[in-house]
Amino acid sequence: MIHTTAIVDPRARLAEDVEVGPFSVIGPDVEIGSGSRIGPHVVIKGPTVLGARTRIFQFASVGEDCQDKKYAGEPTRLVMGDDNVIREGVTLHRGTAQDRGETTIGSRNLFMAYVHVGHDCIIGSDCVLANQATLAGHVTLGNFVILGGLSAIHQFCHFGDYAMAGGGSIITKDTPSFLMINGNPAKPHGLNLVGLKRRGFSAEAIRALNDSYRLVYRQGLTVAQALAEIRSRYALAETEAFAASIELSTRGIVR
Repeated sequence: MIHTTAIVDPRARLAEDVEVGPFSVIGPDVEIGSGSRIGPHVVIKGPTVLGARTRIFQFASVGEDCQDKKYAGEPTRLVMGDDNVIREGVTLHRGTAQDRGETTIGSRNLFMAYVHVGHDCIIGSDCVLANQATLAGHVTLGNFVILGGLSAIHQFCHFGDYAMAGGGSIITKDTPSFLMINGNPAKPHGLNLVGLKRRGFSAEAIRALNDSYRLVYRQGLTVAQALAEIRSRYALAETEAFAASIELSTRGIVR
């Protein structure tokens, strides 16, 4: 299952059925789960853990040293869950000792061509990062996130569950869950309604989230006043998740 031109360090740990394509290089302290397929001309550097059924296409660089100038060769990690797809030219960097020491990625994510994920990022599951989307270091993405092509997120930003950024968005503030944003700088454009409907959100939850969005963005209230009003009107898990994602903000939310 390993091509004769591939180089696999004897200290790497690959499940018996892992496929490795021509001219790929897998370093020490790399662990790859069952059912994974590593294409040609891929470089994987450890310490890195890739879950089951990982699919990596040509010219991707996974688990490389980060680009932070403070990084001094510490043994930081990249850890990914199952069923992730990493397309051509993607770069996924390990963490730094100055932060978590680990870049953490969930399961069932699609990283389209030339996506970059910087050091110490946390990415949830079921996300789609379109071509050339870029995450600076220390970025947190929730679950079911969609980032349009050529979008970029500033370091330390949080991007909430089920939120979507249009192509070319420049994101320098935190994005609450369920929003749709676009532009440079990115601005809110209502809820990600198509995404919510596709994911089976009830009509009641969507109406409540729409009302909650208007309270935060259309009524001239302070954030604290808007959150208090949301919680006085609704006791739904969805509206509480929206409010909580705003309270987590450390950089201020997109406005």
